[in-house]
Amino acid sequence: MWTDDGEPVSVPGLKVRALLADLLLSHGRVVSVDRLVDDLWGEEPPSNPTASLQVRVSQLRKAIGAELVVSRAPGYLLQSDAIDVVAFHELVNTPGDAQTRVRRLEEALRLWRGPALADFADEEFARAAVARLEEQRLACAEELAEARLELGMPVDVAELVDAHPLRERLRAVQIKALYRAGRQGEALDAYQDLRDRLADELGLDPSPELAELYQRILRQDPALSAPRAVPASNLPAALVELIGRDEALAEIGALLEGNRLVTLTGSGGVGKTTLALEAARGRPAWLVELAGADARTDLAAHLAASLGLRDDVPLVEALRERSMLIVLDNCEHVIDQAAGLAGQLLRGAPGLSLLATSREPLGVPGEAVWSVPPLDLSDAMRLFRARSKVADGQDDGVALLCKRLDGIPLALELAATRVRALGVDGLVSRLDDRFRLLQTGHRGAPPRQQTLTAMIAWSWDLLSADERVVLRRLAAHADGCTLEAAEAVCAEPGLDVLDLLVRLVDRSLVTVVHGPGATRYRLLESVAAFCAERLREAGEEAEVRRRHAAYYTELAERADLHGLGQAEWLKRLDSEAANLRAAQRGPYALRLVNALGWYWYLRGRLVEARRALAAALEGEDGVSRASERARALAWQSAFAAAQGERTTAVPYEDIADPGERARAQWFHAIATNDLDRAPELLERFRAVGDRWGEGATLILSAMAAHMRADLAELESTATRAAELLRDDPWGSLRAAEWLAALAEMTGDYERAVLANTEALRLAEELGLWPDAADRLCWLGWIATQRGEHEQAFDLGQRALDLATEQGFRTTLVFARTVLGYAARRSGRLDLAERHLRLLLEPGAVHNTMILIELGYIAELRGQAATAMELHRQALDEAKAMDAPGDIAGALEGLAGAHALAGLFEEAARLLDEAASTRLTCGMPASPALEEDLARIRDAIYRGQEPS
Repeated sequence: MWTDDGEPVSVPGLKVRALLADLLLSHGRVVSVDRLVDDLWGEEPPSNPTASLQVRVSQLRKAIGAELVVSRAPGYLLQSDAIDVVAFHELVNTPGDAQTRVRRLEEALRLWRGPALADFADEEFARAAVARLEEQRLACAEELAEARLELGMPVDVAELVDAHPLRERLRAVQIKALYRAGRQGEALDAYQDLRDRLADELGLDPSPELAELYQRILRQDPALSAPRAVPASNLPAALVELIGRDEALAEIGALLEGNRLVTLTGSGGVGKTTLALEAARGRPAWLVELAGADARTDLAAHLAASLGLRDDVPLVEALRERSMLIVLDNCEHVIDQAAGLAGQLLRGAPGLSLLATSREPLGVPGEAVWSVPPLDLSDAMRLFRARSKVADGQDDGVALLCKRLDGIPLALELAATRVRALGVDGLVSRLDDRFRLLQTGHRGAPPRQQTLTAMIAWSWDLLSADERVVLRRLAAHADGCTLEAAEAVCAEPGLDVLDLLVRLVDRSLVTVVHGPGATRYRLLESVAAFCAERLREAGEEAEVRRRHAAYYTELAERADLHGLGQAEWLKRLDSEAANLRAAQRGPYALRLVNALGWYWYLRGRLVEARRALAAALEGEDGVSRASERARALAWQSAFAAAQGERTTAVPYEDIADPGERARAQWFHAIATNDLDRAPELLERFRAVGDRWGEGATLILSAMAAHMRADLAELESTATRAAELLRDDPWGSLRAAEWLAALAEMTGDYERAVLANTEALRLAEELGLWPDAADRLCWLGWIATQRGEHEQAFDLGQRALDLATEQGFRTTLVFARTVLGYAARRSGRLDLAERHLRLLLEPGAVHNTMILIELGYIAELRGQAATAMELHRQALDEAKAMDAPGDIAGALEGLAGAHALAGLFEEAARLLDEAASTRLTCGMPASPALEEDLARIRDAIYRGQEPS
């Protein structure tokens, strides 16, 4: 036991601790006097047991607080919610997405500090409860291991397996983890060890599910490969120790537990961002930087892009099922827009929490505001010493300096860089004169802001002319830049930009962020604002921003988004999103938006694309070539069509390059699902020798063949597309999808699994999470067709989690379909119906499949009339869509319903009609469907036998 302040509480006496244990086990319920006496003394009660118990109750109250032990007939009640086991159960039983589950389960297991009730584990009153608690602890550990495995995280359960070698759930995790680590032999050995132990000790065989897992490993089932997890966070790594903020972090953490919006306020340089990032670590958290935003910025689209979400799905809808913390950093530039967005998110996505930093509160209902204070003197001195490496024995000088700098961390960091040159005493002696001079121009600012501005200005004055040139020009960048970008934008004859950047980093005026891909250089917000003023004063702003726009336009134009480097280029453009938006306001706007069109499509940024294209076209100054304008109009029209809106006429003839013209028309065909354009486009691409265009058009042809169930055409077009697009991961993904569809339709499930697994790998590599979720669905669907129901459940649940995290509505439908089919075919009819009933909606193309399955559920429950009605609805909808596979499925279901009703001749006729339909369209029944058909045939045969 501990107090609220964390001090341990001593509970003296074995019987008093036993009394506490007994009351804890019955938390929330009264324990009778008779039971307490029996539990504490058993068969040897004291001469006056009631009085003895009252003595122990009094001692317990004295130790832990009288208000916690309540006397209530017929005994006593422990009244407290601050109990580990209560918190444990809440964490284990609270639903959430896969990443949130991992965090909660880890937190739940951290509550265990040893065996449950170690003092009394052998006592009769505690024995069953201890066993139950230990089982719950072990089940939690198993679920955590499964959740980590699902996310592709490392898993080591060796110690747990050693302690519990016969637990099959634990062994399944161990076997999967070993296989995914490339240790197939050890995975097979683990299965053999379990099989031998079960046979020797219990006379049992492994479960069918574990035996199936063993077989899947033997045949190296691609679906067993580890999933590539969607990043759970984009928080930058902490580069230095955070000093003097332990209490602040504890208070902010407590606020985050009880409030969905916490705003850290304070003056510039006081450390709001650093505190927010540190408070967010260890959570599923995402940083959204708003320093480069302004009144023209669509914050919802900006946030969607930062989170890697498609922006053609309403943001609140995409985040409705998510459980995560979003850090909105530097809101003061766009305080009204940030407040509006925060309100929408809090109202529409109940699992979200927001941590904002701003110089003023957002003013949203329910907001908890925490003002970030400067460091107190001792912590300020610790920070200054750590950064300056100043020798001991100068406490008075360091203390005076820290007081003069008001304990502002950034001011202390800047001052620390000057100690080597000036010494502590020299630094202190110059502060007052410098500050009096520098603060005269900032009299309207708050005192602490004056201090920071003066410190930045002094640091500026101490720079060389070349260092000032580079520093002020860096202010043109939004959210930092690479070395290549800095050299392009800050260049000047005779300047060594890299050497000058290193010096500016040493002076704490530029920060270094080591992210995936390239190192980036950033200016802190206060430094960036100061340098932007110096850029204007130097008369360089227009030229530097022109260079900035030129560099990022050229970067976008040379990005190879159709070749083998596609994944790396996508990541690079992702990291430059803020700079690319800023560059669109420059003189190269049309060139830039044309270069970004395909990137926007791949990333699902349709709203951003349309807005940027409209702005570029509206701001076009008449100097741009007609060809550039026509290309932009073509992108704009296609993006509008992709969102189901009316398109405008496009002057394709103005696009000078015939290959570019054909690609523009191809993209419009993809966006509008205009499959009839494929033959014409194929001729154009072949005429100009555009292999990518030819392959991309064959994807359209494959889609058309699939709709017609023309298997020969589907095979030829998808195979040729795969050949032509083998150097383009996106194209290879699309071709693999249709090859997988062909294999599934023809019952070649091994080939379908291989094609879908390859498509899944490509989608994960590119970060195309909608496609990854779709491929998981298809792998799950194939598992249902093969009768591998547990595997189907695993894949369907992974797809459902990913679709939920990303807000993919169509994939949610597919994932639930997989789960519903797997549940029905494994006999879990209620679960199947719950999944499937959620999917019925007027006019939906998937209704036929759902109605057929619901019809089978009714048949298996013995409800013949309901089954007939559902299958008839399915048949009507399948005929309206001219979908031969679904027509056959509905006829087969109707046969089963008729057989159940005793109409055996009609049932047999319907089965024959279904078989003829399947033969005509070349779509054989799957192994799982054959089980249904065998049951129906058996019912017909038995019903037609002579009595």
